[in-house]
Amino acid sequence: MSIDYQSLAVEGVRSLTPYQPGKPIEELAREYGLEPDEIVKLASNENPLGPSPIAMEAAREALEEMCRYPDGNAFTLKQALSGYLQVAASQLTLGNGSNDVLEVIARCFAGPGDEIVYAQHAFAVYPLVTLAIGAKGVEVPAKNWGHDLPAMAEAITDQTRLVFVANPNNPTGTVEGEKAIRSFLDRVPERVLVVLDEAYCEYLAGTDDDVDGIGLLQDYPNLIVTRTFSKAWGLAALRVGYAVSSPSVADILNRVRQPFNVDTVAQAAATAVLTDLEYLARSRDVNRKGLEQLTAGFADLGLDWIPSAGNFVAVDVGDNAQDVFQGLLEQGVIVRPVAGYGMPRHLRVSVGLPDENQRCLEALKRVLERRGS
Repeated sequence: MSIDYQSLAVEGVRSLTPYQPGKPIEELAREYGLEPDEIVKLASNENPLGPSPIAMEAAREALEEMCRYPDGNAFTLKQALSGYLQVAASQLTLGNGSNDVLEVIARCFAGPGDEIVYAQHAFAVYPLVTLAIGAKGVEVPAKNWGHDLPAMAEAITDQTRLVFVANPNNPTGTVEGEKAIRSFLDRVPERVLVVLDEAYCEYLAGTDDDVDGIGLLQDYPNLIVTRTFSKAWGLAALRVGYAVSSPSVADILNRVRQPFNVDTVAQAAATAVLTDLEYLARSRDVNRKGLEQLTAGFADLGLDWIPSAGNFVAVDVGDNAQDVFQGLLEQGVIVRPVAGYGMPRHLRVSVGLPDENQRCLEALKRVLERRGS
């Protein structure tokens, strides 16, 4: 080959490393000769309940139309979201998962020479999309594993176009209250757009200071709120995310959004699951109890963890976290190493069903005991 095609890629893309998802069950089964049904996957913040029966039925019916293109404007889903969120349909932008929406936002409002601000230990997609569009990432050091919002406000310059704030944050699980978010937004120039990524907002405990980003939109026209159906709503495989913003911002986003980016089955399932509030309540309850089970188990093992408002918890397993991760894999337990997030001592453990959480804790105990022997 006479041409180095990698050298032809734009500079930001050349410096990227691919996003690493959680290891699939089938891959681990092949590698270690395990039966798939023996494996516990607690790596990708998925809903352990499985999908809502109401969503499943809607998806099955939608399969009858798989020969036709989806509704490119997703009219029915937008109407359902509009009613559920109490916003106008003109404020909505749909995506193939919220990752898709985050990328569209970056492409619409920043480019080479611009700056995008985000926190240390925040979601990996923020620096990924920043580099991909040729913008400059400004990473602000974390405070107590979370966003240092005053420092992020100070980091804004004349070149700043976007600020990403994950609330709750993945992978640390930290959360900022409404007072802190409002104080931050009050300091951000109106010309700078703030993306409040609320992928895990359905898991918030319901305290008086919990943030409902959508409720802030009327006061902050430069705010964009992103959410997803992948977590508490249990539709991770179907990839449905969305942004809520002012109609003028949504109009720009919808010009760049790819046509048919949310397929027919996904639209049908997402529309249906919004009616299954019992499923959502069960998801929250299972998650609350699962967090209590996992953190009590970590305490029994003498481990520290970061208090989490999401459906996962980051636990400090010591200097050899990669070895612990590997030891868990050998026992059929998949969790998530987060060294790539600047957290080399931690593993992120998603909340599973009670027996899955217990298997993880027992396997972790065995691995730690072997290391100590």
